Amino acid sequence: MSAAPPIVLEDEERSELERIVGAASSEVRMVQRARIVLRCADGHGVNEITEQLGCSPPTVSKWRGRYAREGIEALGDAPRPGPPLTHGPETRAILIAKACTRPPETPEGARRERWTYEELGEEVGMSASQAHVILSRAEIKPHRVKMWCHSTDPDYQKKMRSIVRLYVRRPKGEPVLCIDEKTGMQALSRARELQPAAPRRAARFEFEYQRNGTRCLFGCFNIATGQVLGRCTRSRKRPDFLGFMDLVASVYRQPRVHVVLDNLNTHKDTNQGDFVTEWNRSHGRRFVFHYTPTHGSWLNQIELWFGIVSRRVLRHGQFRSPDSLVAAIESFIDTWNRLEAHPFRWTYEGLPLVR
Repeated sequence: MSAAPPIVLEDEERSELERIVGAASSEVRMVQRARIVLRCADGHGVNEITEQLGCSPPTVSKWRGRYAREGIEALGDAPRPGPPLTHGPETRAILIAKACTRPPETPEGARRERWTYEELGEEVGMSASQAHVILSRAEIKPHRVKMWCHSTDPDYQKKMRSIVRLYVRRPKGEPVLCIDEKTGMQALSRARELQPAAPRRAARFEFEYQRNGTRCLFGCFNIATGQVLGRCTRSRKRPDFLGFMDLVASVYRQPRVHVVLDNLNTHKDTNQGDFVTEWNRSHGRRFVFHYTPTHGSWLNQIELWFGIVSRRVLRHGQFRSPDSLVAAIESFIDTWNRLEAHPFRWTYEGLPLVR
């Protein structure tokens, strides 16, 4: 192989390259290319530059060679192959406007939810690839859909701030408990055990599975200590919930206990009766219930712990019966409480909720 061409910079060239690197308006790719040239001129080797800038050796060699042959003008992108786009501003505006609307029904009356690039191209008289290029430059991606959850609760802000305030300023001597249930946990089994990871190979598990029943997990998370109470049941009906609350009441005997719950009908009084109020009365009215706003279950910290259970117990577990599933969860709860229990540094808008 021939030796890499040397890079010798004049004062003006170095100043211009340093200006590109330091300018806030510079494109990221131009900044990287300028940094490669500066480091080459300072005598750094290819491997050293790749480690410093996080790029590949071919990238370093490419821009080093281009600069040596053509100078600073070579740092820009070369003309792309193929004919240029011939569609004017009006056509592009029509394309962008259509991409931001829902497509009409088909002639047969079938409802459509989103455009394809082929359909958009046909609407304005261009190819699908041209439509893709124009929309990409406008940062519009009609093929992408993100999940969105909207709450219509008129008291959303009030309820949210009340719960966040409870997390930030825990009442002295009054436990704050986050309670909910994780429903429909399936006891799944596979023909082969999970195969551990190996060099250049991810862990693997059997694609086909067998369903062996389901269970529901009621959980109670103490936000101050991270301790968890849990109980697995066959269902999540109101008697199951109130029975779990009896367990909570037997452990937390303080004169006043705060409980964060969501709006599931089994958690609240209904037109059929004041079930929760009656339960609280039977326990000396010690419990204060704080209900999250609708579609605001993310405010309940037990959801974070349920996520840990899903990742570490359920996702790749091997359960040949509901009893083995319950045993695994109970074992995890015991280990968590003995070795791992800790309060979550739960955040809202980037503010750590610490006392």
